[in-house]
Amino acid sequence: MFNKITAINDEWTQESMEQQILDRESRYFGGVRDPYSGVAWPNHTGTAQYLAAWAAALVNPQSRYVHDPALLERLREGMAFMLRFQHEDGTVSPGWTNYHSPPDTAFVVVGFANMLTLLERQSWAPLQPVAEQIRTFLERTIPAMLSGGVHTPNHRWVLTAALGSLYRIFGLEALRLRAGEWLQEGMDITPDGEWTERSNGIYNTVSDIMLYYAAQDLNRPELLEPVRLNLRMMKYLVHPDGEVVTDYSGRQDFGSVFSLADYYLCYKLMAEHDRDPEFAALAELAGRSVTHPGSLPNQIMLGFLLYPQMQADSVRPAELPDRYRKVINGGFNRGELLSLIGQNGYGGPVRHSKQHTEFGAPVARVRSGATSVSVMTEASSLFSLRHGRARLLGVQLASSFEPGLVTMDSLTELPGGYRLESVAGKGYYGTIPADKLPSRTGLPTSPWYLLPHGERPLTHNQTSSVQVGVSEREDGWELHFTASSPADVLTQIVLLFGSEGSLDSPGLIPVPDMSGASFWTSGTLRYSTGEDWMELEQGCNEHHLAAIRGMNYPDGCQKVIVTLITPLDYTMRIRLS
Repeated sequence: MFNKITAINDEWTQESMEQQILDRESRYFGGVRDPYSGVAWPNHTGTAQYLAAWAAALVNPQSRYVHDPALLERLREGMAFMLRFQHEDGTVSPGWTNYHSPPDTAFVVVGFANMLTLLERQSWAPLQPVAEQIRTFLERTIPAMLSGGVHTPNHRWVLTAALGSLYRIFGLEALRLRAGEWLQEGMDITPDGEWTERSNGIYNTVSDIMLYYAAQDLNRPELLEPVRLNLRMMKYLVHPDGEVVTDYSGRQDFGSVFSLADYYLCYKLMAEHDRDPEFAALAELAGRSVTHPGSLPNQIMLGFLLYPQMQADSVRPAELPDRYRKVINGGFNRGELLSLIGQNGYGGPVRHSKQHTEFGAPVARVRSGATSVSVMTEASSLFSLRHGRARLLGVQLASSFEPGLVTMDSLTELPGGYRLESVAGKGYYGTIPADKLPSRTGLPTSPWYLLPHGERPLTHNQTSSVQVGVSEREDGWELHFTASSPADVLTQIVLLFGSEGSLDSPGLIPVPDMSGASFWTSGTLRYSTGEDWMELEQGCNEHHLAAIRGMNYPDGCQKVIVTLITPLDYTMRIRLS
């Protein structure tokens, strides 16, 4: 693996050097162009991550760039760019969001602290000026790290790790105490190992590696326990081809393709730390997917050079399961926690982010060889199925009741399957009592936004309850949709298939003005990719409404729409090749 990462890091170094801005008249001189905007940014997914790759290449004895004077000069110019673009308050701005951002700066701090530690271990004297640049950058960040705040749950652990990294280097007690203030909020993880953001593609890896660093630098070994929980959970959230399940993520990895690659560093470090065969097996699986050196905190080349145990193969990998039925968070008492919002100081507004009330919602995972199934609550899809290369990316439910997407509230495990349920209420709001109306003295008008709408009494409330039975059959799966009332609710089932496969059914009718969408009006539908296929029955077309108000229809896939009207009693059967 060391040789593989060396080759990848060298290639990345060469490619990124070609993107460095060398025009001395440019204010971005020394920075590395972002491939999306063409502008050089000083954040952890911009110039900073490329500089980490360059530093690793310069000191790696097996790299073709080891002690390369030209690369060293490029690194010096890159660090000069970072220092110029560091604000007076010590922070950096990614450029496309989060200006003067303590958490984005903290990402850089963790990576640069690792760079500095690595460079200071070297005896090659020409590295010293660059090491001093890095040390200066880090020292300037201390005020912001001591005072700065966050937006998202994982940002707390990024700041904690940054504070620990700075404490390791500068030894200021205030850094350790500030880290303790973040840690006293407690860990936002379920007993089954799921973090708040349910982000298997991105933010799990952030929280995991940051807490590994924090445990090390702050001498807090208990911080490794949530890392273990999440790393163990992930063995149930990988498809047969190595793709990670992102179907229910609460962040930007939702529905996108990610592998275990960014987990590699943490899996390998924890395998050696715990002498754990399962972590060793998952590290091996993650290693197969690695095609880049890793994001700045997870930079694998830095990891290999900093931690000698990374090159040890002292733990024999276990066999990973490829046949299982697992409900994640099935025993988590999420309802009790949600009921506390608004009581005794619990809850409150979350600005520039969200509350993530879906935290801890149950997800069922079923794996049988090359077939991989997810059954989900509190997500935009309630079911997904991979069978070899044939991909049913999601099954969505929409209705005119609220209107828009219907998400499942609860999941109950049954013999041979699961029952999902969604209960929603919608009513009307009466007159505000006179004693609750605000004074209009001196006001030219009575704006709607100034009225205390929370004082309006609820009238004519209606309840919609939808159940979906998900059953495993000998030849595939069955989805049974039921809803008794209210009657005459226009409903859709939207099937999302991978764009790479082909659809075949005499009952398919293209939907006007909706790209890649068809009504499935009747009969059997076959979706195939190569030799792998799935057959679905039975199409239905009870109304002609293509787009339900409030519903978003994703691009980049083939959409097949079944239209129904309540009361529902509809069964869809899926037979697999």
